Amino acid sequence: MNDCIDLRGIQIYAYHGVLDAEKKLGQRFVVDVTLFGDFSQAARTDDLKYAMDYSQVHTLVCDAMTQKNFDLIEAAAGHLCTVLLDKTMAEKVEVVVEKTTPPIPGFTGQALVRLVRDRQWLKS
Repeated sequence: MNDCIDLRGIQIYAYHGVLDAEKKLGQRFVVDVTLFGDFSQAARTDDLKYAMDYSQVHTLVCDAMTQKNFDLIEAAAGHLCTVLLDKTMAEKVEVVVEKTTPPIPGFTGQALVRLVRDRQWLKS
């Protein structure tokens, strides 16, 4: 499983967080996903029917991040892993969910969670 497809910098406005202000006002999140699998047939044939549909992955990510709200970005990332493994041909996924403006006094960086999950995890 050496093949992978990346979608980087998916910007989503959503309502995840523990604080009431995060739940009411929302904030911007940036999501990166890497999907691992065997994409050799797509590479050999140049046929879309064997390829990972990037637009489908983008839609899945956006829908998963906006149709359900989570207190923790760990939970949001776990939900994304489940959706991507369930709805795509990926054998393994890496999901990064970045909170671009975490409500931490004096902190000017980003907070992010990175989860790596495979189909075996999906079955457990």
